[in-house]
Amino acid sequence: MLRWGLDPTMVVDLSGASKLATVNGIRTITLDLDDTLWELHPVIRRAELRLYEWLGERYPRITEMFEPLDIREVRSRVVEEHFDRKHDLTFLRRTVLTEIAGAAGYRNFDVDEAFAVFDEVRNDVEVFPEVRPALTALRERFTLIAVTNGNADLETIGISDLFDDHVNAAMAGAAKPGRPIFDVAVKAGGASAAETLHVGDHPLYDVHGAKQAGLRTAWVNRDGGTWPAEYELPDAEVAHVGELLAVIGEGDE
Repeated sequence: MLRWGLDPTMVVDLSGASKLATVNGIRTITLDLDDTLWELHPVIRRAELRLYEWLGERYPRITEMFEPLDIREVRSRVVEEHFDRKHDLTFLRRTVLTEIAGAAGYRNFDVDEAFAVFDEVRNDVEVFPEVRPALTALRERFTLIAVTNGNADLETIGISDLFDDHVNAAMAGAAKPGRPIFDVAVKAGGASAAETLHVGDHPLYDVHGAKQAGLRTAWVNRDGGTWPAEYELPDAEVAHVGELLAVIGEGDE
């Protein structure tokens, strides 16, 4: 059962009805990546573990001085010190690596090589099985723009051919749910905000943020969760991107 409602005491039982409301007049679809097209957290755990192992092999004093939890504490401090760049995840990770290497006494630390170790595993993702056929079909009718707060490399992952363009937080100078990244994505898509459907898994970063920027929204609810009452409802809900064609009208041919 899925419950909807802005007031937690006012809910609608949708168990006997279709959750696939139609969203008409769409020309561009913007899509979140992490946890929408693939599962993120296991990937980040593997990438951080591989990086930590590599640091122990190449720069052992770092892992002698810093446990993984210590590195997270350094990251929290770096975010506070560079709050104006908190949206740039690559910058933050590279800054953390440089700081812990310096603290361990490595003056010739190769931050590019270290980040590449992390980045290789971070982009070794397994897209959900419905992603390629669904996006291939959607791209025949709509402009598709990838929109992410992260630093995934679509070409490395092997899905750059499914998109017309991509926007990340570092490029836009702001992360979701802020309006600027959605404004950049809308401009990249070439349609108005009202003709753009944003698709993503996160109620705040994706749905609420996109709605505030004037976009239509589809919530990807893979786990059958309950919509948080504090946010305005999405225009549509899907279990995965393979259901998007069912919720979009004919569009503008």
